[in-house]
Amino acid sequence: MNSDFPRILTLLRKEQGISQKKAAADLGISQALLSHYEKGIRECGLDFIVRTADYYGVSCDYLLGKTPHRQGEKLHVPETEEEDTHDGLPNVSRKIISNSLHIVFGILKKINSKSLTKEITLYLSGAVYNAFRMLYTANPKNPSALFETKDGLSEALTDGRMQLARAKSRVMLLGEKVSDDEAVKKDDLPQLSGEMLSAEYPDWAPSLFALIENTENEHKEN
Repeated sequence: MNSDFPRILTLLRKEQGISQKKAAADLGISQALLSHYEKGIRECGLDFIVRTADYYGVSCDYLLGKTPHRQGEKLHVPETEEEDTHDGLPNVSRKIISNSLHIVFGILKKINSKSLTKEITLYLSGAVYNAFRMLYTANPKNPSALFETKDGLSEALTDGRMQLARAKSRVMLLGEKVSDDEAVKKDDLPQLSGEMLSAEYPDWAPSLFALIENTENEHKEN
């Protein structure tokens, strides 16, 4: 059994506010055995995996960490006429980011705060600017006139503005004002969950789940 199963098994139970004792009884096993499964001490059989997936309303693939989508849907990348290299990885990566941004800005639209949207846009724009400038300046033959900020200052200034934008966003989301920027009211914050995102953004949610999974896997490796 992989290491994702105990973590997801525990997460699903806690998300639904079910005690370990009740979950064990509902699944037809002892609490001690369920505790061993959740800690990764013992491996379970296929019948338990199927029973548990039905119990929590998820797919077996999700339960085993094989897909970030709770219903087991695969990431769909629409075909384009562009010819990609490296087995299509640039296209897949681009669609994952692009689709995920649709959801980020969809949530910002729900919150309806111009100040918050401005700061998060600045944060995201800074990441794109840094990535493009790094690629552009890697070749010394490319004309430097495209940028006004000196190369030695650019990254530090952009990173600083990104950190400030993130800090302002966090403060506003806590319901506090930042200078003349408006605070975000708690009642304006939408209720979010994997199920809600899948239902409201069916074409884009798998990409966001893939982005989250990929990023957290990188965290584990570093």
